Amino acid sequence: MKEFYPITIAGVKRNLPLCELTDDLYLGAFVIFGDVELTIACAEALLKKAPAFDLMLTAETKGIPLVYEMARQCGQNSYILARKGKKLYMKSAVKTEVKSITTENVQTLYLDQDDMDQMKGKRVLIVDDVISTGESLHALEVLAETAGAEIVGKMAILAEGAAAKRKDITFLEFLPLFDKNGDPILPA
Repeated sequence: MKEFYPITIAGVKRNLPLCELTDDLYLGAFVIFGDVELTIACAEALLKKAPAFDLMLTAETKGIPLVYEMARQCGQNSYILARKGKKLYMKSAVKTEVKSITTENVQTLYLDQDDMDQMKGKRVLIVDDVISTGESLHALEVLAETAGAEIVGKMAILAEGAAAKRKDITFLEFLPLFDKNGDPILPA
């Protein structure tokens, strides 16, 4: 069994550890936290592909360093973050549920009314680290549409498995799923 999957993203080489989802299915664990070089390179590469936008929206947690760096590079002073829990400061929070491939339980994403108001009528770019099943992406779309935003693009660093065949997302690299031997499973 192979333990790592070598990948080059935005010119940066990394070895992703293979992690068991089921007895016969593994994924390459992509974690951007703490990897400044990769975060900067991916933000720059995604911005080159991004349509014109007013605001970026991401979900807590792994999209935060990416969206922060994208905002910094393009000179924006803010981005919108869908939180995994309702915070005390949130007035009239709007919520939606999501079931992610990498999380055991159903999660809830929340947006504060101030964030909803900030997105209303704006061109919003939805950004995430990895798109796999598309459930997190869909939850962000629901929140943006509820706010009255115009979704101008959906981007990620990696499209995992069948997500790479989607025509509605922009991504930097394909990340396959893996069999029990660590060999890539390519989408049909």
